[in-house]
Amino acid sequence: MTTADPAIHLYDPSRLSPDEAQALTSRLLAECDDGELYLQFSASESFTFDDGRLKTADYSRDSGFGLRGVSGEMTGFAHANEISAAAIARAGETLRLLDPTAQQMAAPPQRSNRHLYTADNPLDSLGFAEKVRLLETIDATARARDPRVAQVTASLTAEWNVIEIIRPDGYRAQDIRPLIRLNVSIVAEANGRRERGTFGCGGRYLYDRIIDESVWMRAVDEALAQALVNLESEAAPAGEMTVLLGPGWPGVLLHEAVGHGLEGDFNRKGTSAFSGRIGERVAAPGVTVVDDGTIAARRGSLTIDDEGTPTTETVLIEDGILKGYMQDRLNARLMGMEPTGNGRRQSYAHAPMPRMTNTFMRSGTDDPEELLSRVDKGIFAKSFGGGQVDIVSGKFTFSCTEAYKVEKGRIGAPIKGATLIGDGPSVLTRVIGIGNDLALDEGIGMCGKAGQGVPAGVGQPTLLINGLTVGGTA
Repeated sequence: MTTADPAIHLYDPSRLSPDEAQALTSRLLAECDDGELYLQFSASESFTFDDGRLKTADYSRDSGFGLRGVSGEMTGFAHANEISAAAIARAGETLRLLDPTAQQMAAPPQRSNRHLYTADNPLDSLGFAEKVRLLETIDATARARDPRVAQVTASLTAEWNVIEIIRPDGYRAQDIRPLIRLNVSIVAEANGRRERGTFGCGGRYLYDRIIDESVWMRAVDEALAQALVNLESEAAPAGEMTVLLGPGWPGVLLHEAVGHGLEGDFNRKGTSAFSGRIGERVAAPGVTVVDDGTIAARRGSLTIDDEGTPTTETVLIEDGILKGYMQDRLNARLMGMEPTGNGRRQSYAHAPMPRMTNTFMRSGTDDPEELLSRVDKGIFAKSFGGGQVDIVSGKFTFSCTEAYKVEKGRIGAPIKGATLIGDGPSVLTRVIGIGNDLALDEGIGMCGKAGQGVPAGVGQPTLLINGLTVGGTA
């Protein structure tokens, strides 16, 4: 199994040495307020077993650098997939377009010896035949579970990233990041009707967790259960009603409707519904929202962010009061705040920006069963699919992939086509019950912003929300 020395993957002595990289960075960024040279090597693979056969087996590797200089509010950025002194020097020509306003280089990030995940390469942790055999077993197990199973799709993905951050002041930091994911999708058919159920899991660890029978068997069971529930679903009601949100993955609503609005760049520019509101009440009492990139082995966790800042637990909203924002170095400096370890980028070909890591609402004190008993007429949303949000207004729409009617405090018939509609700032003020059952998602989140996608985590306890608009088909 491969455990990396970053130098092996990032440097070729004939093209670039560590000393040359430092000297180039110091020279090219000498007149900038901030910036870094970001080196990256990545390897990834994906396997898809569909319709009873191995449909895809892909492997790729890539390496390159991104050179960023910051001067005031301006950013100069250039990248290439060739890690060499000549390519970095050419990229430095881009920085000549910046106005040299630097009085003093911004202080480097604090150093950290913390390790939140293994440095071993997950691609090497299981043989090719074993990966295919696992997917075959998942397919066969799902089909044997129920005669209504019409189609099964199972996939495995893994990636391994080696990164190094070099600053002009001599600061250097490295991180080695594993990531894997298993996904199972099942289509069930009965009486001419077909419905789908899905379940996925993953994190920053090796395949040994996934091949545990209890893990992949649960993925099969959960996907099948959702598909069979949806076979019995009826048209969703529409209108304003009380909504009970399940724990865990439904926190994706919080991520989209509220999380992006708490990122530093939107607030610095005044385009967020939360701009300039630190210290104000923005949510119901009891609502505490945090972003925490320090949880071991979680999908959204990072030992350091992509600027070299150690990740932290950042309290965003505490007992309903807005406490702060998620910050990268640039926006923190311009706002007179401290970086929070949320400067993230998709790859060496992208400049960093403020992004979430693992964002969730903390537990309250309510019994989830008691919260259910309060619902006279409404819906219980257990799982979500796609959603959309407008960052400026906070308005969102989310489609439910598994939801139920609730009447007189009891869960009733499953429903199909339910969509939750609202806006993030007001939905937090409508929370009337917070369960004591906080759960994080299973490790499947992917967050998009400004054309960049990064892995992220979400979570929440059971939530009772009053007066949320439900779009339906009934």
